[in-house]
Amino acid sequence: MERKIKTAIAILAMMWSVCLHAQTDTSEIRAKYPFINLSADTLAYSHNSAALNAFFKKFGDVTSGKKGHLSIMHIGGSHVQAGTLSHRIRTNLLTSFSGIASDRGMIFPYSAGARCNNPADYKVEKSNTLQLTRNVYKEPQKQLGLCGIAVTAYDSTEWIKITLNEPRIDFGTTQITLLGYSETGDVAPYIIFNEKKCPPTRIDLRTRRYVFNFHTTVDSFTIVMPCEEEQSFTLTGVYLSNRKPGLTFTSIGVNGAATYDYHDKCPYFTKDLQLVKPDLVLFGIGVNDAAGKTFDTAAFRRNYLRIIDSIRTVNPQCAFIFITNNDTYKKVARRKYAVNTNALLAREVFYRLAKETDGAVWDLFDIMGGLGSMTKWRDAKLGNSDRVHFTPGGYKLLGDLFFNAFINEISYHDDGQSDNFHF
Repeated sequence: MERKIKTAIAILAMMWSVCLHAQTDTSEIRAKYPFINLSADTLAYSHNSAALNAFFKKFGDVTSGKKGHLSIMHIGGSHVQAGTLSHRIRTNLLTSFSGIASDRGMIFPYSAGARCNNPADYKVEKSNTLQLTRNVYKEPQKQLGLCGIAVTAYDSTEWIKITLNEPRIDFGTTQITLLGYSETGDVAPYIIFNEKKCPPTRIDLRTRRYVFNFHTTVDSFTIVMPCEEEQSFTLTGVYLSNRKPGLTFTSIGVNGAATYDYHDKCPYFTKDLQLVKPDLVLFGIGVNDAAGKTFDTAAFRRNYLRIIDSIRTVNPQCAFIFITNNDTYKKVARRKYAVNTNALLAREVFYRLAKETDGAVWDLFDIMGGLGSMTKWRDAKLGNSDRVHFTPGGYKLLGDLFFNAFINEISYHDDGQSDNFHF
């Protein structure tokens, strides 16, 4: 009993410390950026959300007793591929609760393809620019998976080197799973680690996985796809694991991707998802769906529900948080932009989806200040000149705001006093 009381006190002290940090940040944000609607920086969801309640409980178990494993996945378009927003949330979580970092999870060597940007927390080098396939292509020529993107090698000299680049967090990789396939069926990739050639420990052609186990931790390795004449190998993902308890935060993003790009053009989406097996998914897909002159909200909702169905085949208890579209503008002429009112329609769909799936909404549109607010964010050097994306500083601020809403809900839930229910 005494041990349980001490543990409970430690948890409350830790939660209080985190909440104080969040409040200090909020005060600074309020003073510097008065146009931001900080009162909207909450998670809106129903009392009866069994999946979210179960997730919050499990989160408390993992962060307090360091027992069990939690998997969070953030999926979206260019906001996610850039990596800054996702990594800000990841580092806030993993550095606020010491000792809970598990593995890095699913990554992709984006910059191995032409004109493709890579998250900053891992470095990618390559021998040559490889052939790129993305799910935004009208008819992708390669079979894509969860990552929604692929690079293809056709030459024995082509290689990709990946180096983890986040000194604050020890991901301690001991198992690397390469996802991909050879159309000719006779190419097996290998890894060079510490100047040694390492063949796969296990190959599963059905799931298109090449598994490499190591006796020591790996933070830098080279992927070689030894293709001879008329051979090829297509890489669709890399999963970094250490099989330790704790928290894994995976981010999946493709520039320009919409809901139908993930659902309709990624046949191995669900199979790859079995590696991630998320307990919580942060959805950030929607800006590209709503970017055109017309916006079919019914199709938008259906596509989301299909993605959710796929996720639930992997984990029926998975919880969902829907991040609404940010305020955006459309370019209507040279140096002339018009506010995109489709963001209001998308926002309504996100709230409906949250009700239908027992999920939550983080209302980024409202937090920004509503319709036309991107202009103020741009003037404050938080929004990009294209009036769609954010600057690195803007993405970091959004990551902090999401973390504040998330951690406040965790602490409220822990003492049973949450007042953020809006459904």
